[in-house]
Amino acid sequence: MTDAVTESMAEPTARVATSPAEQQTAARRPDRAGSPEASGDLELVSLTKRFGPFTAVESLDLTIPQGSFFALLGPSGCGKTTTLRMVAGLEQPTVGQIRIGGEDITYAKPYRRPVNTVFQSYALFPHLSVWENVAFGLKRRRAEGVDRQVGEVLELTELQALAKRKPGQLSGGQQQRVALARAIVNKPAVLLLDEPLGALDLKLRRQMQVELKRIQTEVGLTFVHVTHDQEEAMTMADTIAVMNAGRIEQLGAPAELYENPATTFAANFLGQSNLIRATVRQRDADHAAVALPAGTVRVPAGRLPAGVDEVWVGVRPEKISLYREGETGPAGSVAPAAGLNRIDGGIVTDASFMGVSTQYLVRTPWGQELTVFEQNRDGSGIHAPGDRVSLAFGTGHTFALDAGQDAEAGIEADSELTG
Repeated sequence: MTDAVTESMAEPTARVATSPAEQQTAARRPDRAGSPEASGDLELVSLTKRFGPFTAVESLDLTIPQGSFFALLGPSGCGKTTTLRMVAGLEQPTVGQIRIGGEDITYAKPYRRPVNTVFQSYALFPHLSVWENVAFGLKRRRAEGVDRQVGEVLELTELQALAKRKPGQLSGGQQQRVALARAIVNKPAVLLLDEPLGALDLKLRRQMQVELKRIQTEVGLTFVHVTHDQEEAMTMADTIAVMNAGRIEQLGAPAELYENPATTFAANFLGQSNLIRATVRQRDADHAAVALPAGTVRVPAGRLPAGVDEVWVGVRPEKISLYREGETGPAGSVAPAAGLNRIDGGIVTDASFMGVSTQYLVRTPWGQELTVFEQNRDGSGIHAPGDRVSLAFGTGHTFALDAGQDAEAGIEADSELTG
C-alpha cells in the first residue's frame, strides 16, 4: 500500500508510518498535521480526470449534503472509484474543484484533508490489538481522551468484547467493523467507503449493510459509498448517483430512481426492466395510448418523454402478474381491474424457483421474452414451461423512455459484474 493510501485511511491530519522502521520512530516524529477542521457539504465542481486520451470522469458537478449517506453506483470503468480517489487526494483532477464546507481542498495533501477512507482490504495492523488499531490515529496526533474516544467507538461498532484480540483472530465482518471504527474515531468531515463489503459473503454483507446505515445515522458523518452492488446502494443510501462513462446518468433517492428511471441505462442497471419497442398513438392530460407490436397499453402522461413518439415501454418484472389463458384473472384472484395493462398470447419458456419467488421467462406473440417475478405465497400459482398465459401490470407501474436510447444499455455492464 502506498503512503498516500495509508495517510487517507488512518487519519485526516497525520501521515501514518507504513514500514517497520517508520512505525518504530513514529512516536519520536513531530505531528505534521495542520489542516483546519473543515465540515459542511462536499462539493465537486466541474470535476474532470483524464488519463492521456481517456476521460475517466467528465465535468462532474455534485453537492453531497453534510450528514448524508451518498452512493456512487455504476459498473467497472464508470468513473466512481476515480471520483472517490480524487476526493481522498489519491488522484489529482485534470480540471475542477473539490470543496468541503466551502474550503477548497483540490490540491491539499491526503493527510491534510478532513477525509478518511475505508477500503475493501481493511489493512489493519496485524501486530496490534483491536483497541490499538482504533487508537492508532488518535495517539499519532497526541489527542486527548484517547481511552474515552476509543471506548465510545468500540461500543458504537459493538467491538468492546473483542478489544484485546488481534486482527487474525477476527472474522471478516469483525475486521470490517474495526476498519470502520479506526476511520470514524478521527471524526472526519467525510468518510469514503470504497467497496467495503466486497470481501464478505452474501449473508454477512446484508447484515453489515444494516450495521453501516445504523452507524452512519448515529455518528452523523457524511458517508460516500462507492459500489457496483445495486442492493447495497438502495439499502443504505439516502441518495444515489448512477454513473456511466464518467458522467452521472441519474441522481435521486433510491425509490425514485427505481420507480422512475430516466434512461435505459438506469432502468437496466438499477434492478431489471422489461423494455418493449412501441409507438405513441394518442395523448391526453392523464395518459397516452401506446401501441406495442401486438396490442396497446396505457402510460401515465407524467412517465412519458415529451415530444417523442417512438418509445421503449418499460415495466419491472415484479410488477407483472401471470394468469392462464382462458382464466378471468391471475391464478387465485379476481379479474384484472380497469387500471391494468394486459398482454395476451404469452408462452412460458422457463420457470426458475428462487425460494421467496419464481422467475419466469415469457415469450410474447412478437417473439420477445419478458421476465416476470412472482412471489411464492402458497404454490398454487406456479406455471410450467409451455403454459399459455396473459401478463397483467398496473398502468401506474408502466413507464416510457426515448427509443433513441439503446435498450441494452446497462445490461451488458451489469452482466460483466455478475458473470
